[in-house]
Amino acid sequence: MEEAKKTYYVSVARGEINRSGEYSPYEFVVDATDDQISELRYLFDQNNDIGFDSAVRAQTPYVQYHDDEPNRQQDSVLVKIYSYIHKIGDEAAVKHIESMGIVPATKEHPFIQVKGDHKSIQESPPE
Repeated sequence: MEEAKKTYYVSVARGEINRSGEYSPYEFVVDATDDQISELRYLFDQNNDIGFDSAVRAQTPYVQYHDDEPNRQQDSVLVKIYSYIHKIGDEAAVKHIESMGIVPATKEHPFIQVKGDHKSIQESPPE
């Protein structure tokens, strides 16, 4: 027997998942099972924990963003969050996430990119 799906209203910016969209702002609507919502809450918890570590590390001004492991971890979790919402979201959520153009990090490009970023860098003439 397949588990019933319910509608939830999700705010990535606030790290919230609500059953009603009336009382709190949200960016995405998802239709998900209890297990899927548990997975999304777990990802939000990871993002929150890493965010705290990043805030503490931010007090060390000589570490650049791209050399900072908590920042890389948080970027990675955000990509997982958006990918998961893409999987369980309604049509508007899927289209919006696709329009964001987030590309997961690869070995060649270890940082999050937006589609086209690497092309514009390679195509611009050296100064």
